[in-house]
Amino acid sequence: MLMGFISLMLTVLQGPISDICIPESVANTWHPCDKQSEAEKYAKIPARNLIEFTDVDSFHIPRRSLATSEYDKCQEQGKVALVSAYGIHQLHIFIFVLAVSHILYCIITYALGRTKMRKWKVWENETKRIEYQYHNDPERFRFARDTSFGRRHLNCWSRTTLSLWIMCFFRQFLGSVTKVDYLTLRHGFITAHLAPGNETRFDFQKYIKRSLEEDFKVVVGISPIIWFIAVLFLLAYTHGWYSYLWLPFIPLVIILMVGTKLQVIITEMGLRIEDRGGVVKGAPLVQPGDDLFWFGRPRFLLFLIHLVLFTNAFQLAFFAWSTYKFSIRSCYHQQLEDIIIRISMGLIIQFLCSYVTLPLYALVTQMGTNMRSTIFNERVAAALKNWHQTAKKHTKRNNKQSHSQNTTPNLSRPATPTHGMSPLQQHELDINSPDFSFAKK
Repeated sequence: MLMGFISLMLTVLQGPISDICIPESVANTWHPCDKQSEAEKYAKIPARNLIEFTDVDSFHIPRRSLATSEYDKCQEQGKVALVSAYGIHQLHIFIFVLAVSHILYCIITYALGRTKMRKWKVWENETKRIEYQYHNDPERFRFARDTSFGRRHLNCWSRTTLSLWIMCFFRQFLGSVTKVDYLTLRHGFITAHLAPGNETRFDFQKYIKRSLEEDFKVVVGISPIIWFIAVLFLLAYTHGWYSYLWLPFIPLVIILMVGTKLQVIITEMGLRIEDRGGVVKGAPLVQPGDDLFWFGRPRFLLFLIHLVLFTNAFQLAFFAWSTYKFSIRSCYHQQLEDIIIRISMGLIIQFLCSYVTLPLYALVTQMGTNMRSTIFNERVAAALKNWHQTAKKHTKRNNKQSHSQNTTPNLSRPATPTHGMSPLQQHELDINSPDFSFAKK
């Protein structure tokens, strides 16, 4: 929606934007190509702006696809337009390509990530078996270091911050989510947020699935701050900045930091178990908390993943658009390294997001202080929404009647809906559902 709004604003404001004039010396500093080499190639015709294109079959006259007036306000002042009418037209095309690329990239990432998380269903089913309940007998005492979770996380390297981050950096590539991590975090979540007796009834895997679906509704969109970053990326394609050597690596660094942080959170929860005494009763019990996350905000990690997905889609969309419009041999791709780095980074980041970071994010971000609304299954969530809307209508109607000056006595009306089932009744109906249980009060 934001991209459509931006495209509409560009159409409406095309004239005023084209009338913004800047000195030619300033315009040359933002040019993506070498001015001297381009002048030799196009008979020394100066470039007008960042995405101006010269048609060599039309006597080297800058070509425009949108109708403009013959009067050139900037040329009369001895200046050039900040963005010409043709540049705005090309920006429209690029916005469309970017939107399609971002949506497709998110769909592929989500689909591959869900494929990686299929085995979680097998782990979830194991919690219903008697073998799992016997192995995690709540009356059984063990040292935290002797548990499978303790042997994985409570080692000498976890004692110092530097060694912890180094080990977690490499660990994200070697089985980012293991069975012992999944079962331990599942046990901690259920103990913290649900009433006793729900260990074998609550479907944690379905809860994660619903939460991830809600998160991707945000990721597919583009917020104003994400769009602002895209503009900065576009301006970075300036000759002399060598952006092809460093710009594609920014999303790679961010996604590696996110994956490392998620691994660190799991280990820190294990260290807190040992700090509480070193002896566990039954399964190791981790304690969720927002303080484990950057700035105390688990959703900040979603913003970083959103940023990585968009910037990577931006890189690939810009490559596809510039190649189609100006050919692979244009000044946008003069260096072979540019093509190799851009394509290879896109594939590497796609792999990391799908198979490494996304499954890890889906699991670890459930370890915040508060559980999410997706704790309710689809039927209960729909019942709650309908009940809430009906209650608002009744309350609004009663308020109008109470302020009415009509002398006719008002009939008393219930403040809550009288038709249909309440969420509690719906909840009672779904109590035997495998993915829903009573929450703690």
